[in-house]
Amino acid sequence: MHDQPKYVPLRQSSFFNDARSARPVVEGTVARGQLHDDELMFTGKVKGEDATVFPMRVDAAVMARGQERFNIYCSPCHGRTGQGDGMIVLRGYRRPPSMHQDRLRNAPVGHFFDVMTNGFGAMPDYAAQIRAGDRWAIAAYIRALQLSEHATLADVPAADRSRIQ
Repeated sequence: MHDQPKYVPLRQSSFFNDARSARPVVEGTVARGQLHDDELMFTGKVKGEDATVFPMRVDAAVMARGQERFNIYCSPCHGRTGQGDGMIVLRGYRRPPSMHQDRLRNAPVGHFFDVMTNGFGAMPDYAAQIRAGDRWAIAAYIRALQLSEHATLADVPAADRSRIQ
């Protein structure tokens, strides 16, 4: 099997007129799973601006997934509550910004998706590690963390207020 005719990638070939063994991709083709035609879902933007809406319905399952993914990928730097006091800070690395500062509380939700996708400042991109749906779930969970930080009793539904001690 070792001594059989085959093409080694990026080696010259006498079979094809252009002398390349690697064939060019057919124009207009898209690899399976790589068709990202939904601008909002895959860029976090609408007409080039950070989105203010989510591309899917945010329910309890999305929030649970967002919390799980946040705790795995984000809490080492940002801490479990988003204060920027994760384990890396305790190890001497630079402190990331708190998710609760006004600049980030007022940022469109698409901003968080974009930063997770492309990185920003010292934060690397996580596009290869976290799929797009999970990045949106994390963004939803970040919004919940931000809301919880500044919540008042009036924000709790009247039927649930008796459960608060």
